[in-house]
Amino acid sequence: MAERRGGEPAPLTTSTVRGEDWYARDLTGQTFSRVEFVDLDLTEAFGSGAVFEECTFRHAKFNASVHTDAAFVSCTFSRSTFFDARFERCKLIGSMFDGCTFDITKVEGGNWSFVGLPGADLHSATFTGVTLREADLTGVRAPGGTLRDCDLTSAWLHRSDLSGCDLRGSQLGGIDPATVNLDRAIITLEQAVVIIEAMGLDLRTE
Repeated sequence: MAERRGGEPAPLTTSTVRGEDWYARDLTGQTFSRVEFVDLDLTEAFGSGAVFEECTFRHAKFNASVHTDAAFVSCTFSRSTFFDARFERCKLIGSMFDGCTFDITKVEGGNWSFVGLPGADLHSATFTGVTLREADLTGVRAPGGTLRDCDLTSAWLHRSDLSGCDLRGSQLGGIDPATVNLDRAIITLEQAVVIIEAMGLDLRTE
């Protein structure tokens, strides 16, 4: 993931699918490897157990699609939209999102470790119980969004806007309050203690 942040090119592809309409397509059990999808419409697509390995999605539409137990491993998403999409127990390990929009997307469970979301606009997206270890969330905008019970261990959260975001139950040890906007964020007392300690303050109760 660190190498890809440094400018490593997208994975090599062996075939290209351009301008396909996969509206409401059943992806159950299908596997795709090193395919470049350009202008792909996956609106209302659904299925379980689909696998995408080292694929590239450019200007793809995942709107209102539902993905269950699917895997997007080391994939690259560029200028794609995920309006009202659902990801349940999915793996997106090592995938990178460039200029993507996740308005009211719902992600429940699953492993998004080492995923790259720098500068992503999460709007009111909901992430619940998702593993985001060492994820690159630099500059993410999620005002009013939800990151509940998420594993954010060593996640990159510099210059992120988490104002008004529901962060209850998530691990916040990697947050630098000096560079992350937490105005009106919803957190527990225990999380507040973690943030106070991250600021180098000595918390004492009398």
